[in-house]
Amino acid sequence: MPEVSIRDERPGEEREVRALQAAAFGDEDRVPGLVDALRAAPAALPPLSFVAEAGGRIVGHVMLSACRLDALPRLVDVYSLSPLGVHPDAQGRGIGTRLIAHALAAADERRVPLVFLEGSPRYYRARGFRPAEELGFRAPTLRYPPGAFQVAALAAYEEWMTGTFVYAETFWALDCVGLRGPELEAVTAAISGG
Repeated sequence: MPEVSIRDERPGEEREVRALQAAAFGDEDRVPGLVDALRAAPAALPPLSFVAEAGGRIVGHVMLSACRLDALPRLVDVYSLSPLGVHPDAQGRGIGTRLIAHALAAADERRVPLVFLEGSPRYYRARGFRPAEELGFRAPTLRYPPGAFQVAALAAYEEWMTGTFVYAETFWALDCVGLRGPELEAVTAAISGG
């Protein structure tokens, strides 16, 4: 594979990013639709969208979008890292790791204190995320598989920043929070070894 570079997504690359996310998730609508909707939604923080490019082709994409932490003293603007996608023919080469590092550095540079996500504990813990409950955060739903609710605390984080993580309306409107029914049962069983 040619050398990979990580950069901001450029105007006009929306279709290529959409195709990449469709290939990465094996779904033509849900995740690509989420990316499109997050780009257009009004938000307290601007969405940040980064791509991995190799040989003139987009092979990975990650997005940070504004969410809130409902802390006792006040609401705190935070980011959600979602989605992260790498084209199937480019997976296993560290591209996702580089996209995550780039996204966290960009959030930190903007003095955003926390980045939350729902994802594989094994994958994300090796890339700077911790179980969110360990820092006193409450998940926005009961439909998270065990260990999936995670957070990266950045330089602007302060100990009083604890409470309930609240997704932006876009995630709820597209039913992109947690898992449902058999999908949740299957993931929970796989994690618990049952």
